[in-house]
Amino acid sequence: MSTWYLLGAGNMGLLAAYYLRQAGFAVTVLRHDTASPLRRRLTFADGRPPCDLILPVLSPAALTEPPRHLVVACKAPYSAAALEPVPLTANSQVLRLQNGLGSLDGLLPGGLRPIEVVTTSAVKQDGPAQHQVVAENETWMGGGDVVPDWFEQLSTHWPNLSWPTDFQHRQWHKLVANAVINPLTALHDVPNGRLLEDRELQRQAAELCREADQLLTALDPTWPGDSLPRVMAVASATAGNTSSMRADVRNGARTEIDAINGYLLRRAAAQGLSLPAHERIVAAMTSET
Repeated sequence: MSTWYLLGAGNMGLLAAYYLRQAGFAVTVLRHDTASPLRRRLTFADGRPPCDLILPVLSPAALTEPPRHLVVACKAPYSAAALEPVPLTANSQVLRLQNGLGSLDGLLPGGLRPIEVVTTSAVKQDGPAQHQVVAENETWMGGGDVVPDWFEQLSTHWPNLSWPTDFQHRQWHKLVANAVINPLTALHDVPNGRLLEDRELQRQAAELCREADQLLTALDPTWPGDSLPRVMAVASATAGNTSSMRADVRNGARTEIDAINGYLLRRAAAQGLSLPAHERIVAAMTSET
């Protein structure tokens, strides 16, 4: 059985590694610091016993052959640097587990399309960096021409994992929620639930949703165009949470604004559309960081 390699051993990368291991696949982390195995404890919100996850680590330079299976779970701005030393071929299978869209465009061998992963599950750090708490929700995969042969085995061990026929719409719903909640909470340094309480933030959220729906309807006339209530439902369900973009700004890290709102702007430009609210928020986030 071939090894799955993991680029980006953050919260969501660790969750994917855990379920791949549960399904019987070997998983190795690719990173330059190979001094010791990666060790993390996963605690599950549903009461399952905690798991001590121990993953071997390998430098990309030590790969003796191109990986057949790769999970890309690093933050979108670091995709190029992370992939540069990895010798992929057109026969490799790549799972993209990142916020936003388009972050791997131009970075993969010709003809290689990544399998996209969208999840509403959450993994939060609790106390020490080695301790993560997992709250399971739904996870979807899609984007490939056919369902891969390993998917059925993985889906029996990854709760609520599916390969839906309407994958693109699910992916776009997640994209719009990120394009509204992430930058607004980052710019104003507030938790997600503040969007439900602040009239000005509600106005901006409605404007961002309206523009996104205009673009996505132009791309796909079957798009339902109901983004605002969906986004507010996400904000309500995660009211006490700090968005990843807010956390990045607080930590002085690069944000994923280019892969989220920037992606919408690039698709809009190709359609001859203008999204002024998204242009303003990208400009504001760029000046913020």
